[in-house]
Amino acid sequence: MGKQSSEITPILEEFIQKQPIFFVGTAGAEGRVNLSPKGMESLRVLNPNRVLWLNVTGSGNESAAHVLENGRMTLMFCALEGPPMILRLYGTAQVFHPRDQEWNALLEHFPALPGTRQIFALEVELVQTSCGMAVPFMDYREERTALNVHNGNQSFEQRRDYWERKNTLSLDGKPTGIFED
Repeated sequence: MGKQSSEITPILEEFIQKQPIFFVGTAGAEGRVNLSPKGMESLRVLNPNRVLWLNVTGSGNESAAHVLENGRMTLMFCALEGPPMILRLYGTAQVFHPRDQEWNALLEHFPALPGTRQIFALEVELVQTSCGMAVPFMDYREERTALNVHNGNQSFEQRRDYWERKNTLSLDGKPTGIFED
């Protein structure tokens, strides 16, 4: 049932584009493993081995700390309607901030989202599908707008203050790199 390959095929790219939610998994050498659900218009497949996802301001910043430490990242997608399937993309990620030279070129791949904080670029090394027969059917209704509304009502200075208070260190006290060291 499960298959492995070294790249995202056109059929898998189409599957990815249809999913309203995906999950990001990261871990440092020690400490907590992080698993975050993501949505919105925040993921782009650039080619069979490169994926970008736009990260907006939220309550934590674990992925950034883990990627700075070791770069390991897994993205997971699961079919909540239609034929069952789970798709995982394993690879090495890099995090980009507005201060980085590549920022503007990467940001062009996404719609403007309030609270944009980082862009992660995943170099895909392994693609794995599995059956997903135990994943329940779920009906997609609509995107939640609360985070965009909240971030849209914040000035850049308010978001920066929030980053300083909540996004500078991971739960395990690891730096996230949100500010230049």
